[in-house]
Amino acid sequence: MSTVAVTVLPAASATADSEGSSGDTWGVAPAKRAVDATDARLVELGDETEMIVVGGRIDQGELRSAIEQHPGVRIVQLPSAGVDAYVETMQATARDGLVFTSAKGAYSAPVAEHALALTLATLRSLQIRARASSWEREQRGISLNGASVTIVGAGGIGTELLRLLQPFDVEVTMVRRTDEDVPGAARTITVDRLAEVLPTSDVVVVAAALTGGTRSLLGADEFAAMKDTAVLVNIARGPLVDTDALVAALAEGRIGAAGLDVVDPEPLPDGHPLWAEPRALLTPHQANTNAMTEPLFQARVEANIRALADGGDPEGVVDVEQGY
Repeated sequence: MSTVAVTVLPAASATADSEGSSGDTWGVAPAKRAVDATDARLVELGDETEMIVVGGRIDQGELRSAIEQHPGVRIVQLPSAGVDAYVETMQATARDGLVFTSAKGAYSAPVAEHALALTLATLRSLQIRARASSWEREQRGISLNGASVTIVGAGGIGTELLRLLQPFDVEVTMVRRTDEDVPGAARTITVDRLAEVLPTSDVVVVAAALTGGTRSLLGADEFAAMKDTAVLVNIARGPLVDTDALVAALAEGRIGAAGLDVVDPEPLPDGHPLWAEPRALLTPHQANTNAMTEPLFQARVEANIRALADGGDPEGVVDVEQGY
């Protein structure tokens, strides 16, 4: 196995404490630990750099320049599962011999767990119960057992959620770009057939990648087609859902509830109608916290350093043209 020269960006964080970091550069420390664990070499950005690891938020101009000016770079490891923020940079710098990898699949377990938590909470009306200031006699709540669940997106998060749902004896429809069957699902359909399953779904979970073709995938027409008791859960990207249409659907009782870890815009401004909507349960894009993701990101970086050193296939390869 050859020794890989790895540069961790953003450069301003190159001297971050290797025992931990926080905020926008949370991935710097685990990236450095991955370098140590694989006996790779941590180097300043230069002609010998073979792999760039992005350890958090980075100026896209800085990243683009780093890739364009260093033709020896063969892998660019991105820190997130969704890569919508990097699409323009990837497409502008694409070249033969360069692979972009993301964390897709690496964070599936904690995010799917959060999706299940939001599903159970909203079905049981905890978004209303938590706001109560007196004992309520009206009965609320729907059981997940035996329910019909539609999961939009059959990547790592969607398939892990499918696994977590097995004890509840639910009927799961997976919605994906192709019609290749997803093992364990009652049926698999393509995204253009989403409208067919919405009227019978008790739960709709959004776990798809954000691309030009999936933006506002769920809007007024989709909410009108859903049961008035159905719950929507979004743990993917805020713009997959038309926020104005969702606000109206909740306010008018056209759907039962929404559990949202992601929103559009994000962060959600103070005073936004969703904060006061009793049918909405919001968490601040923390389905996977830094403490959860750091070891998972480190493992992904380690795997891809070894793949580069051994000539193997890297994990989490991004389809630059498709944008995920």
